[in-house]
Amino acid sequence: MSSSHTHGLNLAQSSALTRYATTLSVGVAAILIVIKAVAWVQSGSVAMMASLADSSLDLVASLVTFFAVRYAAAPPDAEHRFGHGKAEAFASLIQGGLVFASAALIGQEALNRIAHPHPIQQEGWAMVVMVASIALTMALIAAQSRVLRQTGSVAVSGDRAHYAADLASNGISLLGIAAVAVFHQPVLDAVAGLIVAAWLVWGAVGVFSQASVQLMDQELPDEQRASIIHLMTQDVRIRGVHQLRTRASGPFIHMQMHADLDPSLSLVEAHNVMVAAENRVLVAFPAADILIHPDPSGQAEPHGGAFAETAHSHD
Repeated sequence: MSSSHTHGLNLAQSSALTRYATTLSVGVAAILIVIKAVAWVQSGSVAMMASLADSSLDLVASLVTFFAVRYAAAPPDAEHRFGHGKAEAFASLIQGGLVFASAALIGQEALNRIAHPHPIQQEGWAMVVMVASIALTMALIAAQSRVLRQTGSVAVSGDRAHYAADLASNGISLLGIAAVAVFHQPVLDAVAGLIVAAWLVWGAVGVFSQASVQLMDQELPDEQRASIIHLMTQDVRIRGVHQLRTRASGPFIHMQMHADLDPSLSLVEAHNVMVAAENRVLVAFPAADILIHPDPSGQAEPHGGAFAETAHSHD
């Protein structure tokens, strides 16, 4: 799993941070669209057009993420008893699809301009706009990175990947426009647009890959699984943990496991041990949904069906 859920944040704190990051993302995208549209009209640069198209799709993707993280944080209801967390992963899929569409359109226009070069105008103004775009994008990525370290949000991660690709495309576009100004070869502008298209495809593949981690219920990283087992077994009456299964779903983590208990414990004592263990885990994973099945240590026959036994074989 490429990103992990940081310990210590409760759901309200995590949701507030992701809402802040997505609001900032929408604002930056809107500003970039305005200044790039003006620069494209003035210059006619295909590299600027590529960057404008990228920012336009960034705005659409940011709006999708803006609403997705709010829906993902909604509490479970009668129709979604595991919550709505996977809305974040679906938002990332939409982002990836938009990036692919952007890359195809930019690539087509760039190839057309390579075949039929067209001079660009007011290169200086276009370069100023690209420098401003790079500065704004870098500030946004820095803010998103801070939120991502604290929340592990796959939607914010996908949005950050979008803007990381945008940062690269801005840099390439700036180089392409500067090269035209220096060498007076309009084809260099189109080549820069083609490079941006290829970079966007690469970024989209990364976004799809990260979304698939949650949609396919990939396990949490080994260090987090080890932390869960350590917290569970701090009580000597819990002699071991097996069939631990975990998955992330937006801001939530779902985990279930079997705990080997001292067989001499009464039902009430076993219940109290399980509640105390659950509370220890919740301190480290406040947004976790935890299900623990107690087994009498050394006296429990294999149970849970073929799927559980397969999971057990990997612990």
